[in-house]
Amino acid sequence: MNLAEIEAVKARAVASAMDAANAQDIEAVRIEYLGRKGLLPQIMKGLKDVAPEDRAAVGQGANALKNALNAALEKRLSELKANATHEGAPSAFDATLPGRWRACGTMHPISLVIEEAVRIFSRIGFTVAEGPDVETGYRNFEALNTPDYHPSLDNQDTFWLESGELLRTQTSPVQIRVMEKQPPPVRIVTPGRCYRRDTTDATHSANFHQIEGLYVDTDVSLADLKGTLAYFAQQMMGPDVNVRFRPHFFPFTEPSVECDFTCHVCLGKGCRVCKQSGWIEIAGAGMVDPRVFERVGYDAEAVTGYAFGMGIERIAMIKYGVPDIRMLYDNDVRFLTQFR
Repeated sequence: MNLAEIEAVKARAVASAMDAANAQDIEAVRIEYLGRKGLLPQIMKGLKDVAPEDRAAVGQGANALKNALNAALEKRLSELKANATHEGAPSAFDATLPGRWRACGTMHPISLVIEEAVRIFSRIGFTVAEGPDVETGYRNFEALNTPDYHPSLDNQDTFWLESGELLRTQTSPVQIRVMEKQPPPVRIVTPGRCYRRDTTDATHSANFHQIEGLYVDTDVSLADLKGTLAYFAQQMMGPDVNVRFRPHFFPFTEPSVECDFTCHVCLGKGCRVCKQSGWIEIAGAGMVDPRVFERVGYDAEAVTGYAFGMGIERIAMIKYGVPDIRMLYDNDVRFLTQFR
């Protein structure tokens, strides 16, 4: 077959494609000319019989036939689809159909408690401060008056990194960062994620959340701390909840106390939730140790302050009656949709 004959075939093939009435006709044209037993493969097989001086031109003509026919087939198929849509065939979007309401997502109980706690403390003058999850050993331990031999520095308790830094075990380093940059007065809360090498069980997790508070000024007392935590307890758990302090020890506060709230379920009468004691341990707190002030450049003779810290997951479990901390991280939609 010479070049003139190929041009004639091309014109006939393109015309057949453009005259196709439906997708079936288009497929029939494609098979007739481009299929395994179609006319174009026959032309390509016959190239060996073409004179050497004409073989290149005939080959180029065959390729031009293939390209022109493919373009015509695609164009005609697009035209048929467009015509079908214009003639009333269903399209991808039908404006006449009723709307489909999608279920709204819900906030996670941990996020709910964090937002509520921040809202409560903001009403009495606290602002939010944040810091990085990866901290230095100095800010996480030394600046908080924690000695080198304290067990919390051990690899069994803390996630140490190869760089010598660590995943913070508490949000207290944020307090150090703020005091290093800001002179008194300071009144902040620091919600955030913390990490400790705890074995996961019903009440422990290696990854958890805390919210801590710090108030530093010229005349801050333990009575101010009690008033702040009592206000928080009543706002978070209910107006009938009270607080009590028990002596304790923390390296960064002196004196140090554990803070208990009256059980919001039985209101102090004793129940399964509070193990019949009438009280639920919520927070660790105390007056900031003067040595912490000295490390951040504060005059320990001129200022005093208090600090407190509590676990967000613990508050969420008590507030919402969650029996196992792992439920907060399982991402079970049946559980999470209860917090609308």
